Amino acid sequence: MQKLISSIKTLSSLQSLNFPSNLSSTSCRSFPFPALVPRLRSRKFSSTPGDFRTIPMASSGTGKLPAAEEIEDSLGKKFWNKFKKERTEALYTPFMISLAAGNLKLDTFRDYIAQDAYFLRAFVKAYEMAEECADDDDAKVGINVLRKSVIKELKMHDSSGDIWGFDLPKDITPNAATVKYTDFLLATASGKVDGIKAPGKLATPFEKTKLAAYTIGAMTPCMRLYAFLGKELQALVTPDEGVHPYQKWIDNYSSDAFQTAAVQTEDLLEMLSVSLTGEELDIIGKLYLQAMKLEIEFFLAQPLAQKIVVPLSKEHNPAENCLMLFSDFDLTCTVVDSSAILAEIAIITAPKSDQNKSENQLARMSSVDLRKTWGELSKQYTEEYEQCIESILHSDKEEKFNYQGLRTALERLSDFEKKANLRVIESGVLKGLNVDDIKRAGERLILQDGCTNFFQNAVRNENLTKNINILSYCWCGDLIRSAFSSGGLEAVTIHANEFVYENSLSTGEIVKKVESPIDKVQAFTKILQNCCNDKKILTVYIGDSVGDLLCLLEADVGIVIGSSASLRRVGSHFGVSFVPLFQSLVAKQKQVTDESMSGWKGLSGVLYTVSSWAEIHSFVLGL
Repeated sequence: MQKLISSIKTLSSLQSLNFPSNLSSTSCRSFPFPALVPRLRSRKFSSTPGDFRTIPMASSGTGKLPAAEEIEDSLGKKFWNKFKKERTEALYTPFMISLAAGNLKLDTFRDYIAQDAYFLRAFVKAYEMAEECADDDDAKVGINVLRKSVIKELKMHDSSGDIWGFDLPKDITPNAATVKYTDFLLATASGKVDGIKAPGKLATPFEKTKLAAYTIGAMTPCMRLYAFLGKELQALVTPDEGVHPYQKWIDNYSSDAFQTAAVQTEDLLEMLSVSLTGEELDIIGKLYLQAMKLEIEFFLAQPLAQKIVVPLSKEHNPAENCLMLFSDFDLTCTVVDSSAILAEIAIITAPKSDQNKSENQLARMSSVDLRKTWGELSKQYTEEYEQCIESILHSDKEEKFNYQGLRTALERLSDFEKKANLRVIESGVLKGLNVDDIKRAGERLILQDGCTNFFQNAVRNENLTKNINILSYCWCGDLIRSAFSSGGLEAVTIHANEFVYENSLSTGEIVKKVESPIDKVQAFTKILQNCCNDKKILTVYIGDSVGDLLCLLEADVGIVIGSSASLRRVGSHFGVSFVPLFQSLVAKQKQVTDESMSGWKGLSGVLYTVSSWAEIHSFVLGL
């Protein structure tokens, strides 16, 4: 048992779901895992977007686009949230990190401005083509207003000599990424989209409006992404460091005027797409995603003749270096805690109270008794965990980072975790689970977005000497191995507790290997001592809970994913600082010179926070 329950649904909710009584005979694809049982750990919930919202068309003849108003469930907002991985990747590009730090070479910035000027001219042309297709007068006026705002942006580029001391060439030669992006944009505006006629053959106002919607759908990501980047960079500007060399660029894209233009573009997309079918909205979604990917390619194509802190693997020499990757499993890699899965298997496969047991069957509780016992264990764990955390925080708060004080405090938590595990074993709730059912559950276990992809790319990267480990409190290592094997990740080493089986059925006993924060950090240390001794080691640990704190701090780079309140409370109490990863990378980039680059070192008392695996992937492996 590891993590505090943040939300519990009663076991009685399972009664109406009619689960099969024998998981072994159930088809793997129809195997039910609604995760409704109480767990002896915490859980994060994600919201589910609703259906696409439509808004009424503006009344014609007003001569203007309605005032910009951000609509939370608008089409543009839905796509922006859906493709958050891509916006994260754009933010973490080496170009954007060095631009944010202010030490991007001026020659690189000049080349970027030139390429952007070439692109913006195509952007203006696409607006013109969309305006020709729009049937509604308000939409035409709105497009015209946005087109003029881009022309103003081009004037800023043309005045680069006054702002940054360089002039753009009269004839700009676009690079391959710029050509690819402008070709996509103009092809879309020309009607070269699946399921639509060429502009000259558009017979009805609806067909013209649909093409205008497709075109604006391909243009909206650029506006929204730059508005996002401008805000993110502006938040990191500190007056005490002097004038940022690219402050004019940051000011432009973080300005209220540009933020309004981005919202107006999304409003325009909503207006033009109000009558489209679900299939046609899907086409806009594909155009939106393609534009986001082309934006990333555009940033990656900018030549950088300088040292950059991202990606971490860039400075890796496989002959001399070894990258040691460690990660927790429950709620770091997974969406649902593994104890919930094991509890569900136990309850679903348990005999009913009136069911006869065969002679060779392990004595098990009925499903009713199991449901009740899990609830009692869950409640007791929650109450005692909270008491344990409060007792740890009862001491005076440390003014400076105190690792030894934290370790001593977490020994109390370790004792608590071991006692809680012993209660689970003695209760018999883990008795009689079929190993095949557990493995099938692992194969179907849903991992966090981007988690599998990160580990797959790490394993496949032939330019990395690496060692990848999962350190987990999970009661059953078979569940984790199956989850990773289903993604082709047999190379990942699993360190967890193990069920004891008789004739493929769990006896209820556990081979205890990793039960507590102390067990975790001891396993972490032992792995390091026995691996890559002939190479310089860089360690990265990814975790989400109090149980991960010691490993996170001992690693050269400790990455906290998620928003565990108890982890931050305990860490802060002992002087641990939690800093957003992107902010830290920009700060490190500011220290980079042509001759040197600051490294990463454990036990600094600083942990780096992220909200997604996309951030971890961009930082460690790059794009």
